[in-house]
Amino acid sequence: MKISLPSKLLRAAGFSGSARPPASLSALTEQIQRGLGLKRDRSLTPPIPMGGALSPDASFMQSRQFSAEAGTRPYRLFVPNNLPPAPGLIVMLHGCTQSPEDFAAGTRMNELAGPKGFLVLYPEQTSRANFQRCWNWFNPADQQRNQGEPSLIAGMTRAVMAEFRVDKRRVFVAGLSAGGANAAIMGATYPDLYAAIGVHSGLACGAAHDMPSAFAAMQGGRPGKGSLTVPTIIFHGDRDSTVNPLNADAVAAQLGELAPPAIEHGQVPGGLAYTRSIRRAPGGRKLLEQWSVHGAGHAWSGGSGAGSFTEAKGPDASREMLRFFESV
Repeated sequence: MKISLPSKLLRAAGFSGSARPPASLSALTEQIQRGLGLKRDRSLTPPIPMGGALSPDASFMQSRQFSAEAGTRPYRLFVPNNLPPAPGLIVMLHGCTQSPEDFAAGTRMNELAGPKGFLVLYPEQTSRANFQRCWNWFNPADQQRNQGEPSLIAGMTRAVMAEFRVDKRRVFVAGLSAGGANAAIMGATYPDLYAAIGVHSGLACGAAHDMPSAFAAMQGGRPGKGSLTVPTIIFHGDRDSTVNPLNADAVAAQLGELAPPAIEHGQVPGGLAYTRSIRRAPGGRKLLEQWSVHGAGHAWSGGSGAGSFTEAKGPDASREMLRFFESV
């Protein structure tokens, strides 16, 4: 299969003049990602306790597995001590090269969500499904309800909900980068399952249909296909050179026509400035909260250096997503 990619991407990957790209798609993808500054694959770390000083109630994450017609995926489940009778559930989708443990450490979602009565579910992409452990958000078969990876994520969500008698009104999904793109897909395809979504440094559902169009969307921004009807909170660094910030606007556009935004400006003490835009449906329901973090790159805003792809000086995306989820 002939692979055609924008010259900008080839230059970013280190190709110039008459130099030939690698023959295989996997080698080409790895070289482009390396040229764009993505970290190389990290070895999986064993389950670690997510607690310490921030959360004396925290407990170990459980290692589990879910299988269905579309395949099998491992996942981790954080179950806090003193879980209430009808807990909430947050599904967290990691980015490329990350593991659930890495993502949990970087976002600190367990420490923040556990005391508020939430289970936290971390689906894990495997290197067999994608050599960089990216969710395949650019594959049309993985952008549909009851198909591919969305069906697996929805299936493990429902399994946890049934086991722990989760409050159906308090089920949310969020992700970073490829995981953020997948969170947008889950919101578009399962609005009956997820009450709200969080998209951090991600892309719109349907913004790409194969690997070349995925790289084009990452670098230039592309509109998605379909629509979002669930409340959505978006975070994106305005210096993100891996996923163009225009993609945040593309996710927002999938919510359709909204009232004019209320715009706020602020700054983290000793940290980065940000702009927050809040938009409501014509009837007054808050549907969109969009954060642009000034000076931030491709990283989880306000995250911990214990995990990869984090920007400690930004506003705390995990805390703000929790607040947003609890308000819908």
